[in-house]
Amino acid sequence: MEDIITRADQWVTAPFDIQTQEEIKALIAAKSDDLPDRFYKDLEFGTGGMRGIVGAGTNRINRYTIGKATQGLCNYLHKTKPNKALKVAIGYDCRHDSKWLSQVVADVLSANDIEVLLFEDLRPTPELSFSVNHLGCDVGIVLTASHNPPEYNGYKVYWTDGGQIVPPQDKGIIDEVNALDFADINFESKPALIKKLGTEVDEAFWKASLASGTFDVKGREDLKIVFTSLHGTSIKLIPEVLKRAGYTQVHIVEEQAEPNGSFPTVASPNPEEPEALQMAVELAEKLDADIVLGTDPDSDRIGIAVRDNHGKIKLLNGNQTMSLMTDFLINYWKKEGKLNGKQFIGSTIVSTNLVNEIADSYQVETKVGLTGFKWIAKMIKDHPELEFIGGGEESFGYMVGDFVRDKDAVTSALLACEIASAAKASGSSFYEDLLQLYTRHNFYKEHLIAMVKKGMDGAEQIKNMMHQLRTNPLEKIDGSSVVVLKDYQASTQKNLLTGEVTPLDIPKSNVLIYETEDGSKVAARPSGTEPKIKFYISVKTPLASVSEADAVEAVLDAKIQRIINELF
Repeated sequence: MEDIITRADQWVTAPFDIQTQEEIKALIAAKSDDLPDRFYKDLEFGTGGMRGIVGAGTNRINRYTIGKATQGLCNYLHKTKPNKALKVAIGYDCRHDSKWLSQVVADVLSANDIEVLLFEDLRPTPELSFSVNHLGCDVGIVLTASHNPPEYNGYKVYWTDGGQIVPPQDKGIIDEVNALDFADINFESKPALIKKLGTEVDEAFWKASLASGTFDVKGREDLKIVFTSLHGTSIKLIPEVLKRAGYTQVHIVEEQAEPNGSFPTVASPNPEEPEALQMAVELAEKLDADIVLGTDPDSDRIGIAVRDNHGKIKLLNGNQTMSLMTDFLINYWKKEGKLNGKQFIGSTIVSTNLVNEIADSYQVETKVGLTGFKWIAKMIKDHPELEFIGGGEESFGYMVGDFVRDKDAVTSALLACEIASAAKASGSSFYEDLLQLYTRHNFYKEHLIAMVKKGMDGAEQIKNMMHQLRTNPLEKIDGSSVVVLKDYQASTQKNLLTGEVTPLDIPKSNVLIYETEDGSKVAARPSGTEPKIKFYISVKTPLASVSEADAVEAVLDAKIQRIINELF
């Protein structure tokens, strides 16, 4: 605790403002239990940038931690791009603190003689990614905490290609940030360098989204859609892009249409969670809708619910939607005669292997990277000789083509409706098409368990859990022998039956993956943006016919439950 007090004491004098000083003084005087969590570490860039609770302290999002990150970025830009007229685009979402934090970022950038293009109002994250290339910027920054609870905010940096920063830029920027003291931040804004962005970028984004996300399908006017923005930014773009594509039956959940950082109608604004889409599902049942679309606050993740073969609305998981989207896109490329062996699909190490099977069936390569769309964007940048068809990950994100280099709920919503329209016009359905996909490959079923472990004690618990899984590896999972253990931190793949160890040619990350003889997979990974450890379970079995889907799914669900019981 003595070290915590020493760190906190630094925040009760200059260069920190009076409001910040008073906030910390009050916590010290009250011997607040909150104090250790605010100061036991510094916020760091993870898989999605820097994210944390808003408040004073080194482990919080505030004027100084955001300012320091931006000052470090400025220093890096001036070092790596000397004598260049630098330009940075800034976007922000609906959270209570996003707008003023975006102004802090703009002030620091302009103080360092960098031109700033700041969106006049909240915008979806994929539009910020798009704008970097569209406007010829050196960097893009978005203020968002994605689907985190209301008390959070965050800061993501995009490089010149529109993808989030990856090596070597990420390390270079972090080194510059770590070399700074808070007193080194230049907050002296130069307003003449700050320009506002308006609807002209929206227009360009809509056109690009329609060009990438619409296909030669019939029945758009017959598809009945329910859409919810969950109080977030997608209300700015998705209804309009659907309208322009020709969808006339779009029903918005009005109670959730107004952007609101408190997210008053949901416990969590995360479309991965069924409860978040409950109001949309209820409206869909009332209207007899075909499909439900819901997005997170910054509109990069999308939840999709469709009618199953019994006519009930069913929320699909990210693995299911990315599989059907991938098959639809590759099949379209095939029909257009555009497949020539120089295309690829992007996926991640914790996502379903069904995507790999689908791509293989068309003789299209699947490139697999670490969790996070920045690694898919890096694949595109690293392989200019190949065409990127599409790619996704299990966490409800997908990217169609490379006009945006991050997960994009706007174009993914459009693609989902195109799939649903084509299916309905041919006498099928979105869900029926998914089941047909299983019959051609395997019926995959995945399940995610996210265990919240907050604060210093939680971080230590997560560390110990990963240590145990490394040093005492599982030998069997649901009675099937573990064949392979992949340790991405050690960059090794070990065959547990033969003892053979081979290297993994992928950047280091704190991830473990077990693979069994029967094709099951269990992955363990601490979250890079939340105080969680995540366990990803995947099982599979053949599906002889659609009529057997319910029975086979029940078998897979039972298998997943047995694995959960073994693990916990």
